[in-house]
Amino acid sequence: MTASVDERLARWVAEDFGLALVSAVPVGYGADPTAELWRATTPDGGDYAVKLSGGGTPAGLFVTAQLVRQGVPGIVAPLTTASGEVCTVHEGRRLSVVPWASDERALGGGMHAAHWRAYGEVLAATHAATVTDELAGLPREDHTHAAIGAAVREMDRRLRGVDDRSADPWTRAVAAHWREWADDLAILLDRVDRLGVELRSRPVDLVVCHGDPHLGNLLLGPDGRVWLIDWDDAVLAPRERDLMFVVGGVLAFAPVTPAQQAAFFDGYGPVELDPVRLAYHLGVRALDDIGSWAGDVADAGRSEADRVRALKIVAGLLSPVGLVGLARQALRDLGRWDG
Repeated sequence: MTASVDERLARWVAEDFGLALVSAVPVGYGADPTAELWRATTPDGGDYAVKLSGGGTPAGLFVTAQLVRQGVPGIVAPLTTASGEVCTVHEGRRLSVVPWASDERALGGGMHAAHWRAYGEVLAATHAATVTDELAGLPREDHTHAAIGAAVREMDRRLRGVDDRSADPWTRAVAAHWREWADDLAILLDRVDRLGVELRSRPVDLVVCHGDPHLGNLLLGPDGRVWLIDWDDAVLAPRERDLMFVVGGVLAFAPVTPAQQAAFFDGYGPVELDPVRLAYHLGVRALDDIGSWAGDVADAGRSEADRVRALKIVAGLLSPVGLVGLARQALRDLGRWDG
């Protein structure tokens, strides 16, 4: 063990997973503030993602282990302990170890048609996976979103009431964005509420979904290979819950082109999508994102860098290619938007 390895982390990994670490370099990306991630190396040159997670559940680890057993491509299974556990707990956080798949992220711009096809193949195989007893315990989409709706309404009350004379610059800026879009956000929430009521009365087949398969969670390899990572939001849901990330795009700074969408569905295969479910999931995601990121901007306890980044994301969500606009257009296409 070298000085470049945190001795406590190395001891836990050795005792729990039987791996000796010679290095462990912190990895900066990731949106979970309760998590720490390292790229760790063993004496034989093996690379692993070592993660301490403070939030959520270990469901993503169980899912990936199950899917790999079922032969789903593009997924890396976690290592297990001698007793078969996919994670252990230290100081209130979960420790997990997963083989390092790739350094190349899809958002880096190197995604070609073969990668899009492989991306489609991964999601198709995921959606076709058998729901075993272990997977049956995943959260189930029930087309309710009460917590998100309550958070958006509270954020609306808060930002409409900002005093521009005393608020800090970031809070003033996000309040200005919110006020400009407040009427549209209110309409969006109302329409999503109505769609939720409609969809709760309609039967649907629930499949294993990643829940957040945007390009930030996709790694690229040679010959068009891809790996889908970060399964913390795995859920049993209609396939539209995942496919909106390709049909709708979701990321304002990385819109999906028609050619990319076509390559994806070459890999995924033919499918008839329900436009009502797509509109619902786009709307829920838009409301969740705008409320969450606006709250980060207005949080005086966060660093200036975090608040500036969050403000840029809010501006992207409200841009012509942003998620709020995509959700609004999906509702217009359904004839459900009269604002």
